[in-house]
Amino acid sequence: MIKNIILDMGNVLLDYNPNVILNKVCDNEEEKQIIFKNLFQGPEWIMGDLGQINNSERYELVKERVPEHLHKKLKECVDYWDICMVPVNGAKEFCKNVKKKGYKIFVLSNACSKFYEYFPKEYDLNFFDGVVVSSDVHIIKPNEAIYNYLLEKYGLVPEECLFIDDREDNVEGARKVGMNAVVFKDNYLQITESRLK
Repeated sequence: MIKNIILDMGNVLLDYNPNVILNKVCDNEEEKQIIFKNLFQGPEWIMGDLGQINNSERYELVKERVPEHLHKKLKECVDYWDICMVPVNGAKEFCKNVKKKGYKIFVLSNACSKFYEYFPKEYDLNFFDGVVVSSDVHIIKPNEAIYNYLLEKYGLVPEECLFIDDREDNVEGARKVGMNAVVFKDNYLQITESRLK
């Protein structure tokens, strides 16, 4: 029996879309590609999620690979990439509904420390029964250790948990530790009807 709902943050609770800042800052497709590849797909993104560097340190490292004429635009992208982080359609309603039905609700997110700047603008951290951010524990999904950390910290039974994430590899990680898990595809209604009766 499901008693606990564990939600990923990016593209489940908040819309993570680097193109929002890239379209605002860059003048052409080439600039977008350079910054996207080096910032959002570079090793520093994972380093941030692991809590090895903060957001400003990220800029100093990434700029070494980016042409100097793009440094100002890169800095803007580093500083303001989170403007894209607005609630996913139906997310807030889903959270309120499951809480009302008596489920406990948790967040388990791969995110840098900037999480604590943008997330509370949209969601009250105290609304959730627990929050685990990868940069705080220096482990990222789908490493089984981060799921086990959440289970142990909050005294949860894996079989009583439903984990919701937009990435198949993260969902598989949850299943490996015994959780029920589902890939999110903008389908809160379907998840509610099929898994939370």
